[in-house]
Amino acid sequence: MHDLKGATMYPGFVDSHIHLVGYGELLSKAVASHCTTVEQFKDVIKKEATKLSGKEWLFVDLWDENQLDRLPTLSELDALYGGPMVLRRVCRHVCLTNHTGLAAIGITASNSVEDEQVGHDETGQLNGLLYENKNDLLVNEATKNVTDEQLVQYVENAIQHLTASGITGVHSEDLGYFGQYTKSLQAYKKVIGEEKPFRAHLLRNHRVFQQMMEDGASVDGKYIEFGAMKLFADGSFGGNTAWLKEAYVGTQTTGIALHTDEQFAQWLQLARKYDSGIAVHAIGDAAVDQFIRHLERVPPVAMRDRYIHGSLCSTEQMKALKKLHVIVDAQPAFLLSDMPWLQEKLGKREARLYPWKTFLNEGLVLGAGTDAPIESISPFETIWAGVTRKKPSSQVVFDASERLTRYEMVHMYTVGSAYTGNQELYRGKIQKDFDADFTIVDTDLLCCEEAAILKANVLQTVIDGKVVYDSSL
Repeated sequence: MHDLKGATMYPGFVDSHIHLVGYGELLSKAVASHCTTVEQFKDVIKKEATKLSGKEWLFVDLWDENQLDRLPTLSELDALYGGPMVLRRVCRHVCLTNHTGLAAIGITASNSVEDEQVGHDETGQLNGLLYENKNDLLVNEATKNVTDEQLVQYVENAIQHLTASGITGVHSEDLGYFGQYTKSLQAYKKVIGEEKPFRAHLLRNHRVFQQMMEDGASVDGKYIEFGAMKLFADGSFGGNTAWLKEAYVGTQTTGIALHTDEQFAQWLQLARKYDSGIAVHAIGDAAVDQFIRHLERVPPVAMRDRYIHGSLCSTEQMKALKKLHVIVDAQPAFLLSDMPWLQEKLGKREARLYPWKTFLNEGLVLGAGTDAPIESISPFETIWAGVTRKKPSSQVVFDASERLTRYEMVHMYTVGSAYTGNQELYRGKIQKDFDADFTIVDTDLLCCEEAAILKANVLQTVIDGKVVYDSSL
């Protein structure tokens, strides 16, 4: 018997959507999230440049043009650093680079004129912006030589931060990055085990899925397990690359569809060939339609399909998703980052943004995630976002009818996340024969004052009956 001395114990909180290795990487990189002017942004880049010889890749993460007066020009970037650079937007669907970075992936002014994934200024000249697949191409080139030791360090650092935040497990998507999938997978295997327990449910990126099947890739199943095929249908609102049925306000673009219908069908058929579910990143409503349209044409499998983000969705689409038994992998903290600028981009469609309560009312199951490193890993910030739908520093509520109860948010972090990963028979509850994973907090999140949610502290994190974090130590 253990006396909690007034603390509250919950089933272990599980983040249903994260990029764990990417979060660990972020902890070692410079960030521009604090920058509000281009000069501040350039100062961050200059500081990083002084640490390098001029040939290595320079990294800066988390810039957001919605906070900046403007972005640096391509000529300004060239003047700041002669080597290649990767400056990743907060959404990670868009990046900035200089001429050296563009040359590293073969992009020139002459071969990119008609490419919607390569940015140009108002005169038609390259501006250093890269979107979606071109963004991925640059990042993959810059990170392909990350060492095994660095990846192990990324995983260790991320898990240390996660357990200190009360997270006992994650659903993560990391196996399509940093070169061969085997590198990230091996890092997980080296870090996680009986001495360092942690629950890792690994989605398999569509780019490496078939290779993993052919290789017979395997994990122990107790702490690490494989999940669905991860497929990106579109991009992000911030980069105007989320795929919409109607154009963004004030533009003629509807975003970017990352796969033709024929390609999407082929990926889905590959997943079903191996009895795998699919986990589809679909931000815009046109991307959701594509997901539904193709899922209706194939038989279900035991592994649940999931709709990642649930950002813009109509009730008609919800009914179709419910009929298909699709899980919604939700990130309530997105609302805090995206408002109010997103309302300006979408106009009247804002009424369908982040409709968490309607999802539940329509009978869909929701898991709770953060998409870290996109958002903070703190479960308390996510719970706050779902319960209040307002920024901590503001009284403005974004569609109060979609607010969730504290119970519903805690349910998403526990039962919901377990159900999302087909783990509901042994995880997500404090119950006999369930995994002994617990998050112990100094605050009763169901009854405390609203403001106290953000001030809650994790006292202990327990995984498989072992205390992996203790605030008193």
